[in-house]
Amino acid sequence: MVSPRVAKIADRIQVIVAETLERRIKDPRLGFVTITDVRLTGDSQQATIFYTVLGEDDARESTAAALESAKGVLRAEVAKQLGMRIVPSLEFIPDALPENARHLDEVLAKAREHDAAVAAAREGAAYAGEADPYKKPREIDEDDVEGDEPFETPRPSAPQDE
Repeated sequence: MVSPRVAKIADRIQVIVAETLERRIKDPRLGFVTITDVRLTGDSQQATIFYTVLGEDDARESTAAALESAKGVLRAEVAKQLGMRIVPSLEFIPDALPENARHLDEVLAKAREHDAAVAAAREGAAYAGEADPYKKPREIDEDDVEGDEPFETPRPSAPQDE
């Protein structure tokens, strides 16, 4: 479990790094980067920064190289804005979120195709049993009721005093 102080520092590092990448880093290799998450160790010595890049594989590789070269500038900016005695070292890791989302989209598409196939097979199908498989209460015909008296249960006689 992460302490509230470490969580606040991680959130602040995420904002600082994102703003610095947007405003100060002018590397042409840097693509459209989104900082998705920052995880900080309990002693605030290591910060792992997860990022995504919009584009193809070559854009991801060039952005990774640009982030590695800008690591010192980013760490200095984090140190300046946080004002901590010990500044965490930064490590950039590409986030697997887009790949996971793409995989989920593929699985959902397969499920939709399977549902469509089942719905198509169901179109001309009939029930295996009767159309209405539920039991219904017995219906009494009017012919049976005319001559019959309603059935009454005999009551036990009350004890009589002698």
